[in-house]
Amino acid sequence: MAAGLANGRPAADEEARAEVDVLNSRLEKTTQLTKKIQACLGRLEATGKSVRDVAGPLNGETRKLQILGNNIDSVIAAIERLRQPADSKNDEEQIIRMGPDKAGLSNYLGSIKRLNKALNDMKASNLRSTQQTVAELQRLVKLGNSQLENAFDKLLRSETPRMIEPLHFITKNKPFPVLSQDKFNKLGLMNSFVHQQSAGGTAPQESPVAKIYAEIRSQYLSSSLVNMAAASSNTAKKKNPDAIYRAGTNGIGTYAQAMEGLFIAEYENICNIFTREDWGSVFQATCQPALVELGRTLRELNGHIKQHMNTDCYLAYEIVEIISALSNNLESKTGELKSSLAASLKPVRETAKSSLAELLEDTKRRVNSLQTLPQDGAPIPIISETMQRLQTMVDFLRPISSIMVSLGDGNWKSVSASRSGAAGDAIPSLASFDVGADGKEIFAHYCTDTIEALMMSLDGRARLLLQKKPVMGVFLANSVVIIERMILQSDLGPLLQGRLAVLEAWRKKATSLYMDACKDVSVHLFDMIKTGQGGRSGGRPTSGQGGAVDSASIMKGLGSKEKAEIKEKFQLFNAGFEDMVQKHKSYSMEKEVRQQFAKDMQNMIEPLYCRFWDRYHEVDKGKKGGGQRVKWDKGGIAAVFLGLY
Repeated sequence: MAAGLANGRPAADEEARAEVDVLNSRLEKTTQLTKKIQACLGRLEATGKSVRDVAGPLNGETRKLQILGNNIDSVIAAIERLRQPADSKNDEEQIIRMGPDKAGLSNYLGSIKRLNKALNDMKASNLRSTQQTVAELQRLVKLGNSQLENAFDKLLRSETPRMIEPLHFITKNKPFPVLSQDKFNKLGLMNSFVHQQSAGGTAPQESPVAKIYAEIRSQYLSSSLVNMAAASSNTAKKKNPDAIYRAGTNGIGTYAQAMEGLFIAEYENICNIFTREDWGSVFQATCQPALVELGRTLRELNGHIKQHMNTDCYLAYEIVEIISALSNNLESKTGELKSSLAASLKPVRETAKSSLAELLEDTKRRVNSLQTLPQDGAPIPIISETMQRLQTMVDFLRPISSIMVSLGDGNWKSVSASRSGAAGDAIPSLASFDVGADGKEIFAHYCTDTIEALMMSLDGRARLLLQKKPVMGVFLANSVVIIERMILQSDLGPLLQGRLAVLEAWRKKATSLYMDACKDVSVHLFDMIKTGQGGRSGGRPTSGQGGAVDSASIMKGLGSKEKAEIKEKFQLFNAGFEDMVQKHKSYSMEKEVRQQFAKDMQNMIEPLYCRFWDRYHEVDKGKKGGGQRVKWDKGGIAAVFLGLY
């Protein structure tokens, strides 16, 4: 077995050596093959370098030739493009010379658009050879735009009447006319084209078609409103200079109504023709001439109001309300014209504000300038005129409240304060014309200030010119009654309810002045005679003592001197009373004043006389000339008082 193993080992070794020899042989072949490949790569690299050295310049030349070819193609294309407008110029010129009417608006606009594009392309090329063509294209474009503007002008004028009669539309409640839809389309197309051409250059208000539109339509608006403006001025003139202005009698209300209708219709036209950014500027330009005429009319009316402030200040209040409403309505529907209308209204508004103080001052001035007063205490016209003015103001309470609120409570007491009121020049909003509690309160305050100023002026003048207290009392009482009557019998009543205390103070003063004469007469009915002591029958009964008074007994208890004094008192009373009655009847009194003063006289004198008569009427009895001193019994004097009412 060991011998078998020994024989097997050499065989395995031989086999291993044989495999090693095979591997070595293959490795040697691989090495040789690698060397050959490296040699081939070296030769290939050398060949590639030679090719690159030869092909490099050829590739650069080829690239240059390609660029040159592309440039040539571009030049040829540009030349073709430049030749094309020149070639088609005659066709476009034919369309332009035909005009938009014959060529058709769309075709005409397309031609101008193509000419503009060709012109811009040629200008961009900046070639000397195209300068003549550029000039010709510019001429055609200018001609085309000019004819387009003329077509816009012609079409718009054909649809615009010289004027219309606004009253026809107002009285029949018809909408004011606007342009037809067909004209909207054509005019809008023209404007849109012009707007695109001038985009980025000409400002909207400088657009040629906008200027044309404003010129044509502004003439139409002005012509349509000129008669309304004249009517407003003419209706301010009146046959009777002293007649107080009544609401609605001036033509300014119809004028404003016509203006609002025309302006809103015009704004609708503008919105259908122009772009949104142009609406405001075109509308302003179109309405401006009509607004200038409105301003002139308002200045003329303002001059008239200033000359007739006492009677026509109400026209100023009415104008403030009407033009403010016009401004607010137009602003809500168009967003425009508020500042223009505010400027037009400013003079009248300032006059309306200052009128409140001026009327107060005028009332004082007129009273203080009086050189005489009626010596019978009769009222004077300025009292009813002043109250009539306040009554008329109630008809204009809305604008007056607005003015007073803006002026400030009490600022009407001086002209300078009223002219520099807090409101400024701005037109008040519609809400400010709502007569709320504040507006009524301020107006009521103005009324009481006016009444107080009037009564103080009358009182001062009465003290200077009348001097006699009873006449002064009659004069003031008449004034109070007329004022009170004109308040209660008019719309002033509810506004001044609870504010008539100012009149009560003057009524008391008037009564006090008038009753001064009664005091002088009644003093003769007071006796200071001591007719006895203790329980004598002739003694004076104490106040409140019941039972009849025995005049005969009292007279028996008097001495001759005391009886003479009683007789004198009767005589003095008779003379004073008769004079007082005669004067009472001679005074010019309002019915209420006569009755009130008669009652006051009776309440003061009759009880005193009846008491005096009860005690001393027997002073005449049994004597010569009896009955001449005691002229009236109690029934008789009551009848006299009854005749005073």
